[in-house]
Amino acid sequence: MFFIDTLELEGLGNRSYLAGGAHTAVAEDPPRDVDQVLAAAARRGVRISHVVETHVHNDYVSGGLDLARLTGAAYLVPAAARVSFDRTPVHDGDTFAVDDGISLRALATPGHTPHHTSYVLEERGAAVAVFTGGSLLIGTVGRPDLVEPRLTEELARAQHASAHRLAAELPDETEVLPTHGFGSFCSSAQADGDATTIGKEKVGNDALVQDVDAFVAGLLAGLDDVPAYYAHMGPANAAGPAPVDLTAPPVADAADIAARLAAGEWVVDLRTRIAFARGHVAGSFNFEADGKIATYLAWLIPWGKPVTLLAESPEQLAKAQRELARVGIDRPAAAATGEPAEWISANEELRSFPRATFADLAALDPYEHRIVLDVRRDSERADGWIKDSVHIPIHQLHRRRRELPAGVVWVHCAGGMRAGIAASLLDAAGRDVVAVDDSFDAARSTGLPMVTGPRSGS
Repeated sequence: MFFIDTLELEGLGNRSYLAGGAHTAVAEDPPRDVDQVLAAAARRGVRISHVVETHVHNDYVSGGLDLARLTGAAYLVPAAARVSFDRTPVHDGDTFAVDDGISLRALATPGHTPHHTSYVLEERGAAVAVFTGGSLLIGTVGRPDLVEPRLTEELARAQHASAHRLAAELPDETEVLPTHGFGSFCSSAQADGDATTIGKEKVGNDALVQDVDAFVAGLLAGLDDVPAYYAHMGPANAAGPAPVDLTAPPVADAADIAARLAAGEWVVDLRTRIAFARGHVAGSFNFEADGKIATYLAWLIPWGKPVTLLAESPEQLAKAQRELARVGIDRPAAAATGEPAEWISANEELRSFPRATFADLAALDPYEHRIVLDVRRDSERADGWIKDSVHIPIHQLHRRRRELPAGVVWVHCAGGMRAGIAASLLDAAGRDVVAVDDSFDAARSTGLPMVTGPRSGS
């Protein structure tokens, strides 16, 4: 009898899996912090015999090499992947015994990367599930533009062919278990639902219901921005990541925090955007620990810049440190926990800025000068925006903030989290800012003048 355990990596929008039988198991696309994989195996009472990668990842640092070292497992990596470490090269059709009656069969599914490989979990020779990585996802596919721009269309066509191969070779009841699609920017769209099968995808996935030309045109037209830190993930994974170090960073006091700010380092406050707006260290930035901190901090920070973390508790600090290690921000330079008043010297004052709703913005005197800053991505703004608003996507704001005219900046996104980040960036730069902490859907009912985007249908 087989089992499949899902390891949710919500911050990155990914999943990893542990699957096997009574005695041994395989870990698929494991995260950098492999302790949770080891814990899952311990709960099952199984030994990890194989660690498998569907591809060299572009959105996170893999824990596969470290997990294989710790467990003595065979490390299965597609043969065509260019890596600098010893591994078991996997070719199309290779089969690996996992446990009594349970095996893993490799299927070449290029598209997300040229070497992408899916793995079919079989019990007594019958397919029960397929680990599809960045190939066939729930209602969509992995994006084909992360390897080399000149290969994008070729890989998009390969994605279509790979999806059809999976659909043709596997029974309809086969469970589809992707790595991407739950918030990851490696997905060409976000998953519609939480679970799927080959049969369900045959009737609802564009890759399987559209001809190749229509599919490729739609896929390429819908590609979104690529997080800047992706440029560092592939090379790190190909070189072989070092084991993760999650021990507590050095403790920073008020003088140390001030010195790090003066040196141009990043000091990141992990508290909620509500708490940050109420009072924070001047010059610090707000990336909520419960938000997508790994994605947005890694996207915005100059790569390699030292970062000091400020948290309300050791637990919040440890959670953020774990999230950041998954994207290669391995060791905070320092950290402090407690209250913001403890992070400044006696002669300093905390900074603050107001929060508001779209109704508050609509209630302003129309002759009152203010700047409305939209920090959503291009694809989001295409559906509509507030008339005369300035558009600078959040990931471009740090280098483009000087484009903003003088005046109070009312900054908004789609729901409030990114507006909080943007407000903190502008506040640290000395701008007067108001963070609009509200759903953009509410903007349409407030009387604010709107420009209708071409995709909204009117």
